[in-house]
Amino acid sequence: MDKTSREWIVGCIVSVLAYSSLFYINAWLTTHLSYGLGVNWIYLPAGLRLFLTLIFGLSGALGIAIASFVICFFGQFPPELITCIGIGLISGFAPYLARLFVMSNISISSDLSNLSLQKLAICILIYAALSSGLHQWWFAVRELDEAGTLNHFLVMLTGDVLGTVAMIGLVKYGLDLMRPSKSN
Repeated sequence: MDKTSREWIVGCIVSVLAYSSLFYINAWLTTHLSYGLGVNWIYLPAGLRLFLTLIFGLSGALGIAIASFVICFFGQFPPELITCIGIGLISGFAPYLARLFVMSNISISSDLSNLSLQKLAICILIYAALSSGLHQWWFAVRELDEAGTLNHFLVMLTGDVLGTVAMIGLVKYGLDLMRPSKSN
């Protein structure tokens, strides 16, 4: 196996494990903030979806899609194969589509070296709108729990934005803790 294949598989596996873990942590932490089936006021995995697809690209999207399908099929959603496949694909590939759009239209380099706060904010908003819109469209097509309404879309959009901003804050705080402190 060559280095590129190994990196691709590692990116996929890391994405499956990280996304699944954070999904269940988020469910435990924010049980009281659930608005409806698949809709939370704060959704930390949204930030992880964005990070994983920005870092790993297609392998990250595939890992998220696999994890999301499994979570959906064995979780709260009706265990309907088509419904869960759609949710998995949207969960994994909405952030990937946002990544493609942002990298080609907002000039973000593939190594993210020029990712500014303004570009990150645009990326978050594009991702959250795309993900929320596609999820709510799919929920409405599959006739799930009053989905497809403007309220569900707005709550999911809010949850994705807040979750992503919270994740960025946690990552930044973690990175700051890891930096050696300057002694005077």
